[in-house]
Amino acid sequence: MTQLTDAYAAIAKSGRMEKTRIPRRETGRFDVRIDIAYTGVCHSDPLQIDGAWGAGIYPMVPGHESTGLVTEVGPEVTKFQVGDRVGIGNYIDSDRTCWFCLNGMEHYCRNLNVTYNGYDKSGEPTYGTYSRSIVVDENYLVRIPGSLDLAAAAPLMCAGITVYSPLRHFNVGPGTKIGIIGLGGLGHLAVKFAHALGAEVTVLSHGTSKKDDAFAFGADDYRNTAEPDTFVERAEYFDIIICTVSAALNFDQLLSLVAFDGTFVNLGAPDGPVSIGMFSLILTRISFTSSAIGSIHETQEMLDFCVKHGITSEIEQIPAEGINDALDSLREHGGSKVRYRYVIDASTI
Repeated sequence: MTQLTDAYAAIAKSGRMEKTRIPRRETGRFDVRIDIAYTGVCHSDPLQIDGAWGAGIYPMVPGHESTGLVTEVGPEVTKFQVGDRVGIGNYIDSDRTCWFCLNGMEHYCRNLNVTYNGYDKSGEPTYGTYSRSIVVDENYLVRIPGSLDLAAAAPLMCAGITVYSPLRHFNVGPGTKIGIIGLGGLGHLAVKFAHALGAEVTVLSHGTSKKDDAFAFGADDYRNTAEPDTFVERAEYFDIIICTVSAALNFDQLLSLVAFDGTFVNLGAPDGPVSIGMFSLILTRISFTSSAIGSIHETQEMLDFCVKHGITSEIEQIPAEGINDALDSLREHGGSKVRYRYVIDASTI
């Protein structure tokens, strides 16, 4: 039978979060029940709560980057046992039969069951990790290594894998000149990862308030995109640029920084159309592309990489009563005010 658990939900599109109780399914044959310890507050959470990405499913319990402890396993579970430290990311199931699933890229499955604001295979709404517990199939969980702090590891499950996956896909490493636009929840991890991979890392940010942090995270250079000299001195310079900002930027200006045959990877998801002049791509044969989160295999690889290189998220831990303030901060300031990810202590829910 289902069990009720405490959670915070947006009851309607008003955007205000309220404490409530939500159902979690019984632990099935291949299921793992988890007591959630920490959950990150992603910039996509207020966008989904507010309906910026389309009609929402209410009541909506956000949350898709979390860590916790296994409290129960189904009779046929083989990968986890009670007491294990696990991570929950953006999705909790897929169809397992499509080309993507069969080739280790289940995160691109067209029938993906997202962690919240979606429906599971039984047609029931999915509820996220602004809650005390969750039940997930063992195949859609990762193991959190013992040396990683559970709170600081939570944002790795979304922000971390979202930047790690394209860095690996585009073979960023020694000899690569990479520019990272934005030094927020995603950007600060992109700097740490790219530095650990051996690339020459430049942070491209509007202003200088985070310049010292950028160098502390491993950047080799910092350029203020509000200064015209940046676009003169670094014209056609970068092999790859990763944009972590969810806004309609001046992409033509930013593309002028990419070298011949280079790549611009846009990870941000603005809530409206963006404009790009085709000659910004044509004249230097630039590829403009994107990337979506990462597979379960990639996520586990990323966590092991973090252990090897001593990488974790920079976080501001908050109690559940601070959820509305954190969401309002993201609405009003993007990620510019938080250093660098709000993380909810789920024990306070």
